[in-house]
Amino acid sequence: MKKILVAGGAGYIGSICVEQLLDRGFEVSVYDNLSEGHTKAVDPRARFFQGDLADRTVIRHAMGEAKPDAIMHFAANALVGESMENPSKYFRNNVSSGINLLDAAVESGVKKFVFSSTCATFGIPDRVPIDESFPQRPINPYGESKLMFEQVLRWYSEIHAISYVALRYFNAAGASERFGEDHRIETHLIPNVLKVALGQKESVDIYGTDYPTPDGTCIRDYIHILDLAQAHILALGLEGSAKFNLGTGGGTSVKEVIEMCREITGRDIKAVEKTRRAGDPPRLIAGSDKIKSELGWKPKFENIRPIVESAWAWHVKNPLGYGD
Repeated sequence: MKKILVAGGAGYIGSICVEQLLDRGFEVSVYDNLSEGHTKAVDPRARFFQGDLADRTVIRHAMGEAKPDAIMHFAANALVGESMENPSKYFRNNVSSGINLLDAAVESGVKKFVFSSTCATFGIPDRVPIDESFPQRPINPYGESKLMFEQVLRWYSEIHAISYVALRYFNAAGASERFGEDHRIETHLIPNVLKVALGQKESVDIYGTDYPTPDGTCIRDYIHILDLAQAHILALGLEGSAKFNLGTGGGTSVKEVIEMCREITGRDIKAVEKTRRAGDPPRLIAGSDKIKSELGWKPKFENIRPIVESAWAWHVKNPLGYGD
């Protein structure tokens, strides 16, 4: 299995997975509409097809040209707040357009599909860490759309004999040396904190300091983007279908992230405490015992320091991101 088509390969997670695949000798084609991705985030060693998954003709053409052995799918909208305001966008892109990609895979005889899912399919868990046995009860259209596509995959597996792996995780973070995080609408904590260190923002907001956690702020599970890429590549080698949760097993609070950013950047970072946001659980952590035992996945970066260090190094070299 040497030829991989990466849908969403110009985005944050997709671009780094493309880089890591190429470094391991895979032949990679990228399919992206550049609505969230960047031309400069496409590894020059990859073949690039610009197109939207909503266009069945274009994706079928790209599939025919690339002739992949497997597909990795990252091309989704992923803003929880936006999904609450515009659910149509999320069900159309994350479900309907994903089905277009699957149909093209069926027509081309592709039998392996790796899906970048989310722990948002679980909603607010009764306890942590979240393992694969937990009930999936999403609380927003984003999580619901990802769960729906997992269910679509199950039926395509049964009917069309496509084996799939769905990988669920919370907070992808960090960077490789060449590629990093540059969203047009940035909602993630670490890049927003680093924007303050770079002088691009006046302050970062802390939403809620009265949670039942050691310092009163929310605790989240941050996973290094390189560990995430490793999991997606390992998933290519699995025979059959599976769903895995990904995490470090620990967690870092909002205040701890900000303090680590201050320490690594050596700069003062102003934080403004605000009231809680609706629907934010105190603690979200994913359990990874299953993927560790079944695929041998072992994260190299198990705490927040190397994540922030790699992100800072990339942002210092690319203070304007990809500049488009």
